[in-house]
Amino acid sequence: MAYIDYYKVLGVPKSASADEIKKAYRKQARKYHPDVNPGDKEAERKFKELNEANEVLSNPENRTKYDKYGENWKHGEEYEKAQQQYRGQQGGQQGGFGGFGGGDFAEGADFSDFFQSMFGGGSGFGGGTRGSASGKFKGQDLEGTVNLSLRDAAKTHQQTFDINGKKVRITVPAGVADGQRIKLKGHGGPGHNGGPSGDLFITFAIAPDSQFVRNGDNLKTEQTIDLYSAVLGGEVNIKTLDGEVKLKVKAGTQNGTTVRLKGKGFPVYKKENAYGDLLVTFQVQLPQQLTEEQRELFVQLKNSAQ
Repeated sequence: MAYIDYYKVLGVPKSASADEIKKAYRKQARKYHPDVNPGDKEAERKFKELNEANEVLSNPENRTKYDKYGENWKHGEEYEKAQQQYRGQQGGQQGGFGGFGGGDFAEGADFSDFFQSMFGGGSGFGGGTRGSASGKFKGQDLEGTVNLSLRDAAKTHQQTFDINGKKVRITVPAGVADGQRIKLKGHGGPGHNGGPSGDLFITFAIAPDSQFVRNGDNLKTEQTIDLYSAVLGGEVNIKTLDGEVKLKVKAGTQNGTTVRLKGKGFPVYKKENAYGDLLVTFQVQLPQQLTEEQRELFVQLKNSAQ
């Protein structure tokens, strides 16, 4: 597989902050999401690249490895440790691996016996089998992204993945956050020489919702009310995640007024029957067309208030 520059994929500089990376991923993910581009193979390829880039650069540990080892970031530390062991066996003699970017070895160094004992003769970067004479090596950790809608994230449900031909089913608890990362121990790549399997790390990406904005465990929404309800008071139906509720509008409600509905927000992660609040902001809609009689009434109100 050709080397992919993850920074270029997301369109950010190498100095980009974690927040800038997150914003860049969200912006492009919405643009190339399969639901927005049905049947578009190029958009599908681009979306996969975006997910791959985000999985690496949004994880501080993986990003550090990527910045240090480039395309070989998944195995760089392993070979660096092997280099250190080789040097120890050689009694501090000079020699070692060349830069990981080029994959060349130091000129004149003979690593054949060392690789035979450490890796069973497999000297390719990230390839080959590990020989029985070597120690045990943990399998490669794997990364994956789960795309959820806000409403999916608000309910406990199951997700099934195909990892290296093996079906893995997990239960996604209600209340997961955008960017939250979980570990499935032992569901990564197979170990070498009897070593343990790697782990599977899953990052949740929650798409923006057309009605609600999430802020922690609270939700924000806007509700339009007419001028008469704002002045005289009344009732409106408010949509929540689990249906509609009636909300009283106080007489004299100003435009932009926010009221709080306790317990009607987002479920709290791994806390049963615990919910945030729903914050409703009223937007007062002025009448666009008035009859002569209505206009005269407003004039009378204006004069009486002076």
